[in-house]
Amino acid sequence: MAGFNPFGWRRTHIGGPDIPEPFEHQRREMVGTQLRARGIRDERVLEAMGKVPRHEFLPTPMRYAAYQDRALPIGEGETISQPYIVALTCQALQLEPGQHVLDVGSGTGYQTAVLVEMGCVVWGVEIDPELAAASRARLERLGYRGFEVRSGDGTLGWAEHAPFDAVAVAAAAPEVPPALLRQMRDGGRLVAPLGDYDDQMLVRVVRHGADYERANLTPVRFVPLRFPG
Repeated sequence: MAGFNPFGWRRTHIGGPDIPEPFEHQRREMVGTQLRARGIRDERVLEAMGKVPRHEFLPTPMRYAAYQDRALPIGEGETISQPYIVALTCQALQLEPGQHVLDVGSGTGYQTAVLVEMGCVVWGVEIDPELAAASRARLERLGYRGFEVRSGDGTLGWAEHAPFDAVAVAAAAPEVPPALLRQMRDGGRLVAPLGDYDDQMLVRVVRHGADYERANLTPVRFVPLRFPG
């Protein structure tokens, strides 16, 4: 795939050439009925979602539900997002191979994997240190390259690697944290859920110099963006 990647991105091959992967049928069905049928048209998003083994990013007792049309708990009050919302987020970010993406609230690493599968270079920030360490180890075990994950305050972004072509936020706040807006390059895109627990909207923000264009995508319900302490 074209595009410069300083981390040596490559795809995963979970099942091997002759070994059928568990859940492969469910994943194909997910792509067709939950994503394509509901308006996801970016073929690179659909291809990535069809390859990333979502069950690997869930606690073992929840794997049976990995490809269902819903968010699922991953412990510590956090969730892994509904497949459709992950796909919608990636599509709205209008990603190209080699672009640099900040993944805020990276959780178990599922969305990070989808972004890497699309050829992006990804920096994930997760507030829970144990979850961050586990997701980093999981992504490495599955053969992903082209990412870094650290534990930290996602509202502060990751200034050392800014500016970002795109920012994906997987937890809700009343407004977009200012640091994330500052760390977008001119023309950069951000997708985030905004609002309180009972009234949230997934929004897309595009930076045009000092101005930011905002558009609503769909009502959602995410866990709140957590702060350290």
